[in-house]
Amino acid sequence: MTLSFFDQFASPSYLGIPLMALALSLPWILFPTSSTRWLNNRLLTLQNWFINRFTQQLLLPLNPGGHKWALILTSLMLFLITLNMLGLLPYTFTPTTQLSLNMGLAVPLWLATVIIGMRNQPTIALGHLLPEGTPTPLIPVLIIIETISLFIRPLALGVRLTANLTAGHLLIQLIATAAFVLLPLMPTVAILTATLLFLLTLLEVAVAMIQAYVFVLLLSLYLQENV
Repeated sequence: MTLSFFDQFASPSYLGIPLMALALSLPWILFPTSSTRWLNNRLLTLQNWFINRFTQQLLLPLNPGGHKWALILTSLMLFLITLNMLGLLPYTFTPTTQLSLNMGLAVPLWLATVIIGMRNQPTIALGHLLPEGTPTPLIPVLIIIETISLFIRPLALGVRLTANLTAGHLLIQLIATAAFVLLPLMPTVAILTATLLFLLTLLEVAVAMIQAYVFVLLLSLYLQENV
């Protein structure tokens, strides 16, 4: 049976039971847990160092009011990185290629930053809709444009993550298929294609990490405007 290139993005199911919940809960099992020993092992030490460095960089531009979000932003970062990296393994499913999941993460967190800004400093939050020094005839147009740009933010978050991962997976599958087809016909070209596939896989590992970081970084910038 010939499969479509887009079948890899279909939500998995077993006996009619969706496995999306299993795909989302499995990454948390892979993280090493803290021990009662005085000295941790190398893997746990590396994990703690990474989390501490990322949290410091993430909270650097935020005032103390935004530090309450450290736990949720760091957890989201680790969650997205793990999902993206596991999706690069063969015969696995990447939940973050689903726009519905990414929007489900982006919209509530973006809405929470907007609600915090409207509750704590409504004047400043509404002031972002109208830049200072705007000519009077342009005021209605700019308010409409800024309002639209405000509501596009969660859509941009979700679409950016989905599009980057989907494009990378499709490109890897296309080049892998080309290398497999060319192997009996033109072995030299197939070897060069396989080398390109290896380099592209390394690039996709970097993209998987960078996109998770960009997702959380943009949320922290939205939070910075409202705290």
